[in-house]
Amino acid sequence: MVKSSSKTRRAGLAASPSHLMHRALQLALDIYAEETGPDGPTQRQFAVLEAVSHRSGLTQTDLVRATGIDRSTLADLVARMTTKGLLERERSTLDARAKAVRLSAAGEAALQAARPRVEAADKRILALLPKAKRDSFLARLADLAGVADAAPEKAKAEAKAAKKAAKLAKKAARAERPKKLKVVEPA
Repeated sequence: MVKSSSKTRRAGLAASPSHLMHRALQLALDIYAEETGPDGPTQRQFAVLEAVSHRSGLTQTDLVRATGIDRSTLADLVARMTTKGLLERERSTLDARAKAVRLSAAGEAALQAARPRVEAADKRILALLPKAKRDSFLARLADLAGVADAAPEKAKAEAKAAKKAAKLAKKAARAERPKKLKVVEPA
């Protein structure tokens, strides 16, 4: 008789990390929305406000790195937040082509009002896990976020290495080709 494992074997969507993470994100965003209310900032708006509050004058490229929000979504988000009066944009002192973003007085007030609500949402989310697993859960999320943060630089390095390898292969192929001899006719 074969003993059954103490762990239930998962199959289908129950074994899909991407699906499970998506479902967990849906739950987290629902809790976030309940805690922040209809007048509170969205999770992405809060991330932008929080990032800008820690370092005023960030460019949109800096904000992409700080928040993980893709470039086009972030550009639209910053434009809408500027229209609402939460952010202010001005020419960057470091790069005249870029716009630096800072909190407006309304943005600072919105952030201060949202922080306790976001903290309550985070507490509710963590409360869904046993206390002994919370630190490990946060550490694994931080690990995944670190991999995501490193992905653009890793992709650039891999592309550069591939380009260099292709160049070397092309050079080696040229060196292996038989050389054409010039036939010189006697005069």
